[in-house]
Amino acid sequence: MSMRDTKVALGRRAFMKTTAATTAAGALAASPLRRAGAQPKFTFRMGHAEALGTPITEAFEKWGQTLNEKSGGRIEAQHFPAGQLGNYTQLIEGSRLGTIQATAGGPDTEEAVAPEIAVTGGAPGFIYKDEGHVDRVLQGPVGDEVSKVAREKTGVEFVAYAEVGFRHLLAKRKVVSLGELEGLKIRVPELKVWIDFWKRLGANPTPLPYAEQYNALSTGVIDGLEADYFSISGFKWYEQAQHLTLTHHWFLPKAIRVNAQWLDGLPDDLQALVRDSAKEIFAEQRKFNREKTGAALEDLKTAGVQVYQPDDPDAWFVKAEPMFAEYAAKGPAVKAMIDKIMAARNA
Repeated sequence: MSMRDTKVALGRRAFMKTTAATTAAGALAASPLRRAGAQPKFTFRMGHAEALGTPITEAFEKWGQTLNEKSGGRIEAQHFPAGQLGNYTQLIEGSRLGTIQATAGGPDTEEAVAPEIAVTGGAPGFIYKDEGHVDRVLQGPVGDEVSKVAREKTGVEFVAYAEVGFRHLLAKRKVVSLGELEGLKIRVPELKVWIDFWKRLGANPTPLPYAEQYNALSTGVIDGLEADYFSISGFKWYEQAQHLTLTHHWFLPKAIRVNAQWLDGLPDDLQALVRDSAKEIFAEQRKFNREKTGAALEDLKTAGVQVYQPDDPDAWFVKAEPMFAEYAAKGPAVKAMIDKIMAARNA
């Protein structure tokens, strides 16, 4: 198998179904997207920072395989996970410029250029109540609105939403109260809203690139980080920090971002294939992610991670709640989006 084929090979995880070669060949021959004669070929470079073996990485692998097969070879999907094409910031910029065609990233990344859609990425903290609340916001008119704004302001289309789920606090020492959080050097993305959130809670936020977290933990540059179970396991951060507090402070959806200019340059049938297959495959990813969350936590416990609940979770929420009004003050569009999110909280 060539290196290119390896990159787009279908993952072997539970939620992905491999298809026998003879069946795939027959389905491909019958596909309405297969065309006789020479056709233009469109390279589709998918690069992201998600760890190997995580549900999002496996969904990307399946997406690439699907596009290659159902396009009749007219799309050549290439998959580069785990930061192979650059760090998170570089990948986001690459998807905007078109040096790569697709990546994954939270809507909160758009804080500087489109703060009204950044709030749907979980900012400020504690804005999402539960997974049902997330679905009511993103899997409907609000999600469509967010993608439209992203197209207009960033040059990418959010063709689907994946997720890593709720994020929690992983630290080198036990933290169950706001007092114990005081001064903790915690890695955060290089985004103001994350810095402001952890400052308000009393921690010492330290902005660092995503890929530097393991070394930063091992050298003492940071005392902890915040992440989902799958990432903690996949990047082996638990080897350097073994105290996990289930804060549920941030639910992080990952927008599947496709360069709009590249997408618009496809024939209509291939545009539909990219969008429709993304929605189907990443819906499977969300379902799989939620089904496996409990097992992922148990795996961390088996690896020696100590798990705690905050001693007063309401106090954490109350401490962060003023950020809703502060963020809404960024403008009418931001306030309107926060109002929509909060209206869906108990719908």
